Order: sequence, then C-alpha cells, then structure tokens
Amino acid sequence: MLETLDLSLSLPRDKYVTELTRRQIQLRELSGQIYRQKRPVVIAFEGWDAAGKGGAIKRITEKMDPRGYIVFPISAPEGEDKTRHYLYRFWRRLPEGGQIAIFDRTWYGRVLVERVEGYASMNEWQRAYKEINSFERQLKDFGTILVKFWIHISRDEQLRRFEERRRTHYKAWKLTEDDWRNREKWPLYEEAVEDMLLKTTTKVAPWNLIEGNDKYWARVKTLTRLVDILTEQLNYKPADPMKKLRAAKK
Repeated sequence: MLETLDLSLSLPRDKYVTELTRRQIQLRELSGQIYRQKRPVVIAFEGWDAAGKGGAIKRITEKMDPRGYIVFPISAPEGEDKTRHYLYRFWRRLPEGGQIAIFDRTWYGRVLVERVEGYASMNEWQRAYKEINSFERQLKDFGTILVKFWIHISRDEQLRRFEERRRTHYKAWKLTEDDWRNREKWPLYEEAVEDMLLKTTTKVAPWNLIEGNDKYWARVKTLTRLVDILTEQLNYKPADPMKKLRAAKK
C-alpha cells in the first residue's frame, strides 16, 4: 500500500498559506459543532520518525478553542499503564462527548514498535489486530468520530530531516539514539506497517494515508481530509472563508 503513494507531490508556499488558513477556519467552525452535538472525536496519528506528525497536529489545533481538545503524546507505558492490558491507557484517555482527543502515536504501537523490538510476543502482536479492530468498532458504535492518519516519508527524506535536526540547535532535542536505531530496522518496520494497514483498514475505521515528503502538502492534505470527514460525520458543512473574503472585496 505504501508503494502506491506519490512522495513527489508538493505545494507552493502561497497556495499552502491560503489552503491552510481555509481549513483551519473550517476546523474551528466544525469544532463548535462537535461541542454542540456532544460527539466525542478521536484523531490518531502514526508515521515514521520525523514524518511531521507534530507539525500536522500543531496546524490542526492552531485556531481551535484550547478548551475543546487535548493532545496525548504517547511513549512507552509506565507505572500503572505498564501493569495492565495495553489498551487500558487509551481507554482511560478517551474524550467525553463534545471533546477532541488527538493521539500522537497510538495503540498501534503493539503491532509496530512492540512487534519489531520484541516487546510483545508473536502471539500478542498477532492477536492485537483483532483486538484493535474490536476496540475501534466499539468506539464507532458509541458514536465516536474516529480518524486515523499514517504520514509516510521516504527513507532518504527521513535521513535529511535527521541531519537537519542534528545541525539545528533548537531542533536537536527531537533526535534521539532510538531514532537512529529504529532507522536501521527500516525494512522490518516497513513490513509491520504494511501488515497494519492491510489488517486494520476497516469500513468503520479506514486509514488515511498522507504523502509526507513535502510538509506543506502533508499538512494541507491532512487538514482537508479531516474537514471532509467531520463534515460528513456531523452532517454539517462549514462555510468557505475564502469565498466570503472574495465577496467582501467586490
């Protein structure tokens, strides 16, 4: 599935600014509908290290009311989370009606990093596909709007971003030894990703694949897809702010 993505897709900066502004304003309007309709929303992000998950999340939330969303950066389980079923820490972070929960990495760690690094046994990670599909089905049956994104970049682009982070003082904190180690296992992770996409793309919770080599393209496509899904699920079409702007200039 990853091979079908065209990573050469890009967006010029002027169009990026216009489209980003359009979608951010529409998301702000849709977030108001989420609150009024009391719908819980879960937005799940997965992708390669340095793929741009954090940047996409920042653009999603930039113009939203901060009282209406929460972002969960997910790392290795600790404390109570470590002693319980791996889905427990996600169940207890699910949003109430009218709220948005954004997960920067998710329950898919069981079939990605835990599979590749050997933190889960073969039986555990193979069983997880069915468990995850059941978990997501329960969310949807409850009325949750669930949106899943995989941001894909090439191995060469990842290396370029790693090197940029290493050279840039204020970005250096983002780069860890684990990132370099994971990079050495790219083929194993790629196989795990392909299995994940194949076995957990369901009718109720499909994956949205984002071409991420160009950050402008990736951010706009992510926000556009999110606007489209929320519009459909909420049965509410937000106004196009650019049309209003053009009309005001006439």
